[in-house]
Amino acid sequence: MPEITTQELVSIIMPCYNAEQYIRDSINSVLNQTHQCFELIIVDDLSTDNSINIINSFADSRIKLIQLTKNGGAGIARNTGIEAAQGRFIAFLDSDDLWRPNKLKTQLEYMIKEGHSLSYTQYQKFTQEGKGKLVIPPNTVTYNELLYCNVIGCLTAIYDTKILGKQFMPLIRKRQDMGLWLKILSQCDKAYCCPQVLADYRTDSGMTQNKLDAAKYQWKFYRQELNFNILKSTKYFIGYAVKGIIRK
Repeated sequence: MPEITTQELVSIIMPCYNAEQYIRDSINSVLNQTHQCFELIIVDDLSTDNSINIINSFADSRIKLIQLTKNGGAGIARNTGIEAAQGRFIAFLDSDDLWRPNKLKTQLEYMIKEGHSLSYTQYQKFTQEGKGKLVIPPNTVTYNELLYCNVIGCLTAIYDTKILGKQFMPLIRKRQDMGLWLKILSQCDKAYCCPQVLADYRTDSGMTQNKLDAAKYQWKFYRQELNFNILKSTKYFIGYAVKGIIRK
């Protein structure tokens, strides 16, 4: 049975934009990992707050800061990080979210043991007031299934470049992560869930989307990004809406 070794470098991609309130905790959740062979690539999207000073206050050579000269959104920031990544595995963590200490070790061992190219995990929603909903996604998801509902939390996803090569997000303002998972799933049969709660997703950081705007963008995603016709877009949009009601 293959085992994870210290030679398996993980590149963690963290986009940052005016994250001074939370980024210190996010970085510490990476530094506290039981798997210590990583590089944390923080791509600052032209922050105007104290984010850069906070990042620079960490004296750790594994933390690499890239400062963009023009604000381009999370997709461009993440792709810039992926381009610079040196690791076999690519992982994602936003600058307001957190990882549990055994996140990398547990998930990497699971991926290598099973030979999975894309995996995700369960995660806990939270606010400053306390814990929220526990998100338990399905054990597996295919390309077709993901079209109805993006069950892969970006903060939990890891993909293996040894199998897939470097894969980049579409350059759109929203749904970049869903676009990437679909791209990967077009090349492999399924993505697999490591069935443990390994991350914490903050829901009170001001990034929560208006439900109507989210629905409009989902329709736009089917029509413009995936180039689905009206009938196909309608089919998946209805499924998306139903899934949203069920999740509530």
